[in-house]
Amino acid sequence: MSRGRAIGAGFLSGAIAGLVMTVVMLLLAWLFGVATPLAIFGDRLSVFIPADAFLSLMGRVGGYNHMKQLGVGSVILGQILVGALGGIVYGLIARRRRHVGFIFSGVIFILLPLAAVAIFLWPVLGTHYFGLPIGRATVVTLLGLTTAFVFFERSLVLGFRFLTRPTMRINEQEFSPPMGRRALLFGGLGILFAGGGGAGILRALYRLATFSYDGLQYKGRIVQGITPNDQFYCVTKNVVDPRVDASLWRLEVSGLVKTRQTYHLDRLKSLPAITQETTLMCISNGLDAGLMSNALWKGVPMGMLLNAATPLPGAAKVRLHGVDNYTDTFPLEKAMDPTTLVVYEMNGEPLAHRHGFPARVIVPGYFGEKHVKWITRIEVADADAKGFYETQGWGPDFIVPTRSRFDQPDHESTFQLELASKGILVSGVAFGGDRGITRVEVSFDDGASWEEAKLDYPGTKLTWALWSYNWRPEGADDYTLVVRATDGEGEVQEWDEERPFKSGTTGFHKITVHVA
Repeated sequence: MSRGRAIGAGFLSGAIAGLVMTVVMLLLAWLFGVATPLAIFGDRLSVFIPADAFLSLMGRVGGYNHMKQLGVGSVILGQILVGALGGIVYGLIARRRRHVGFIFSGVIFILLPLAAVAIFLWPVLGTHYFGLPIGRATVVTLLGLTTAFVFFERSLVLGFRFLTRPTMRINEQEFSPPMGRRALLFGGLGILFAGGGGAGILRALYRLATFSYDGLQYKGRIVQGITPNDQFYCVTKNVVDPRVDASLWRLEVSGLVKTRQTYHLDRLKSLPAITQETTLMCISNGLDAGLMSNALWKGVPMGMLLNAATPLPGAAKVRLHGVDNYTDTFPLEKAMDPTTLVVYEMNGEPLAHRHGFPARVIVPGYFGEKHVKWITRIEVADADAKGFYETQGWGPDFIVPTRSRFDQPDHESTFQLELASKGILVSGVAFGGDRGITRVEVSFDDGASWEEAKLDYPGTKLTWALWSYNWRPEGADDYTLVVRATDGEGEVQEWDEERPFKSGTTGFHKITVHVA
């Protein structure tokens, strides 16, 4: 066999084997919730990208959803390319050896890739999109990787043999005709397999993907005290969010504890529960944005679960783990606060899948990233523990600063003086974390003077407040409106110029209104 023939046959068989492996991974994810490199490679890699660079890259590709699609597409393309390169290696080896046995090819194309991928992806191997506990999920993920690599190895070897095997003898010598027809047939079958099977699975997964609701905002004239579940803001790192099977799900309390605890959903629901209204806001929420919502949550105080496990000396934080391998931390003292909950109901209904079914954490006063969804483990840890976004460089302050915004009128609105003199409804929301809101003021002259607004929905210490003001402009002009709030501790909203954006934006929301 010539060197060129070996390289060509190896390249084609390796590329098709890479396609087959990718389809197998998609199938495992779709049917069994198995985590594959298609999803968790990006999760693993993103913690090495500083927050500034991550946001810059996200902006260049057109947003978080485009970044996710680019990430998955790059992994698929990378797998096919690596498969093709592996095929070339196999072709060159097969050219020199009369027989390449399964033991040799299995070590090269199954065991070595499995070891390398497992070492690199080890921190995220506990992912399982149907909700298996982390330990079992790790085993299932490794089995899934093994299965995918076996399919790759068999497809590569059998494809190469098909492309290069002798078909006739002339004068007692083996003769292999040009492999063009075989390559066309083999390539066509591979594309048909990938197109019919892989594309169909991709379409099914795309319909389940988060692109339709990731980044959903709640703002404007529709805002009410309690946010409807289907309008509650949503941010997720996942391409496809978990759809947890409650019968598989467990909540573990482990780490620096005297007695590990495990809770099935029924056991969790049997514990004394409380109902609590709490507002959540994303750390990346802009001054005028709507990544903030309020709901009535029902669940169990986290302190109750921790007390049952008895934290050991040296415990300083809890590190929360979701079934999607997301992690985050906050102080043990905050975890023991009676308002910190593990909840399973939202506005009187079981949590929706996108909001963390069957259970998530509510941490009043902290940004939304701390309210971990699909919670499966509460790990009691030391002071050095870090979570997903902390590792990426977000923070160090995760406590919500006092905020306020306008929901109406819209920025750059124009009103006729005759109608404006009868009153323009100015309204919005204010939020002070777990400190509540006691006062909201509005300025119609860019902060030179202030008028006190009415609190239509004062909320509680743990929620936002909805405010309004009936404004009657004195005459035709261009007006700059500013809003500020005072929290329950008497602190007036301010702009902290030294606070990094990675700890949440501060400042004042301003809009311009034209009265003609």
